[in-house]
Amino acid sequence: MSEIIKIENLIFEYIKEEEEKTRAIDGVSFSIEKGSFTAIIGKNGSGKSTLAKNVNGLLIPTEGVVYVNGMDTKDDSKIWDIRQSCGMVFQNPDNQLVSSIVEDDVAFGPENIGVAPAEIRTRVDEALKAVGMESFKTKAPHLLSGGQKQRIAIAGAIAMKPDCIIFDEPTAMLDPKGRDEIMNIIQKLHAEGITVVLITHFMEEAAKADRIIIMDEGKVVLDGSPVDVFEKRDFLKSINLDVPFEAELCARLRKRGIEIPKEVITLDEMVNYLCQLK
Repeated sequence: MSEIIKIENLIFEYIKEEEEKTRAIDGVSFSIEKGSFTAIIGKNGSGKSTLAKNVNGLLIPTEGVVYVNGMDTKDDSKIWDIRQSCGMVFQNPDNQLVSSIVEDDVAFGPENIGVAPAEIRTRVDEALKAVGMESFKTKAPHLLSGGQKQRIAIAGAIAMKPDCIIFDEPTAMLDPKGRDEIMNIIQKLHAEGITVVLITHFMEEAAKADRIIIMDEGKVVLDGSPVDVFEKRDFLKSINLDVPFEAELCARLRKRGIEIPKEVITLDEMVNYLCQLK
């Protein structure tokens, strides 16, 4: 696989009153492969959302460089190509909806980059079908539930035909049912070949990724598969992060002498394994 995102020595500083600087990202470097599913997790203030905005070109590095499909986010002439390549879905769906009709909202992005009307119609229909909202296309977004609004925001990103979608805490404002619905859509998009970057503070969501990057105080402090990351339970707790309940339960069962393989980290995997024991 080839890289879709490449970050080299990224530093980002916010300038507050009287030109006081606060470093939110401190020397971060990593790459993300096309077609992968990466979760970035950390407590509030760890820099994960600032990192996402640097990738999408909403923020420009103070130092270092960010490439998206080989394009430098500092290159103003490439910014719309970058945002088309790497779409973004934010935490609050109300801040992303711009039209009074669902299908008009989904069409907004393609219209702004000059896509032909017939192609826009096709994209809107396909995007709404992908998120299970085709029957709502003529509805007013403000009448929808939080989960439905977030699905419309995701459809708007899909309609841009991106190679990658960054989800910045997309379930933080949703109830458990809405969270499950959005995570199912994210997993479906990944299965269809879209590169997924999920910013989250829910370890259970991060467990569904191929790779987890842990951030703390603007730095990457852990980077590996869910299995490798969840093994470091003491370290995670030291930076005020938890492991999923299922992974914690597996660890406790191992301490009691039940030899559960370390690859077992979800409830379904644990139940299937225990049922095979004689």
